Amino acid sequence: MTLAVRYTAARTLDTAPVDTSPPGPGEVELAPAYVGICGTDLHIFHGDMDARVSAPAVLGHEMSGRIVRVGPDVEGWRPGDAVTVMPLRWDGTCPACRAGHRHICGKLDFIGIDSPGAMQQRWTVPAATLVRLPTSLRLDRAALVEPTAVAVHDVGRAGVRDGERVVVVGGGPVGVLIALVARAAGAEVRVVEPSPYRRLLAEELGLSTWDPAADDMPALLRRWTGDAGADVAFEVSGAAGGVATAVEVLGVRGRLCLVAIHPRPREVDLHRFFWRELTLVGARLYDRADFERAVALVADGTVPADRLISKVVPLAEAPAAFRALEGGGDVMKILVDCADGAQGTTEVRGAAV
Repeated sequence: MTLAVRYTAARTLDTAPVDTSPPGPGEVELAPAYVGICGTDLHIFHGDMDARVSAPAVLGHEMSGRIVRVGPDVEGWRPGDAVTVMPLRWDGTCPACRAGHRHICGKLDFIGIDSPGAMQQRWTVPAATLVRLPTSLRLDRAALVEPTAVAVHDVGRAGVRDGERVVVVGGGPVGVLIALVARAAGAEVRVVEPSPYRRLLAEELGLSTWDPAADDMPALLRRWTGDAGADVAFEVSGAAGGVATAVEVLGVRGRLCLVAIHPRPREVDLHRFFWRELTLVGARLYDRADFERAVALVADGTVPADRLISKVVPLAEAPAAFRALEGGGDVMKILVDCADGAQGTTEVRGAAV
């Protein structure tokens, strides 16, 4: 048995023992160290994904940890190795897989959503999902590799090039990561975010920000681009207003990359798409090359993961951490310490949960 955080019903989580089994052929048993709480986890917590998630469900897919046991037929891995997990299993036979797009397999198993996740003290996964971590990378920082891989994939899908002007609408964890990865690709970046806390954090990381409620964004955009408009916009807010802003900032033949999950249809100014020959691209998940690039960006400090971690809580306090994130406030990324099942909070940045 192992202690795990489980989703049991809308806005209801518990920490409870769950059964464990030794790793089978091609599997490894991990001791998760840190697991991040992400926007998808909050969607599950809200009950928005009940058609897909079978309760009780162990959550978590942004993780770092170490191998505990190796199953039969597993080569190249041994107990003690530091790893993260690319939490995708595909069938290999559907049209998407046959076309080389396995990460959007028609029968995809997103581990931590469709099957048990990492927010537990022991976790068995296929060895094929492992991604090696450098020994120099702290495991708390390594828990941000998965969302960084999302950002790497998004920037690649948008085709961001050196010298382009990029607007990121939404300055949450993924939005800031996209801005950092786009900057590393040579782009000039502006982050649109209403939260003063998140704007300040982005500015501390050297990113320029706009407040949509207070700034004259059309004038700022004109001055910044010389009336040309942005080359690329990322919609990361998940809000109707964010969609409108992302479309409005684009210049002729600009590219809009849709990152956020929108649970309902949104109105879009299609006339502007026609008039300016805009392009809309979707960006979902990542592939192994994105993950390996993300490991390098976190390890070399291009992505300052420690600055994005607001706090670390023990496993037993994870339900309270979900409620804190739901309420907003001065928080960016919360990690769950799966090795610590005790009560209490380890403060890293921001107010305690």
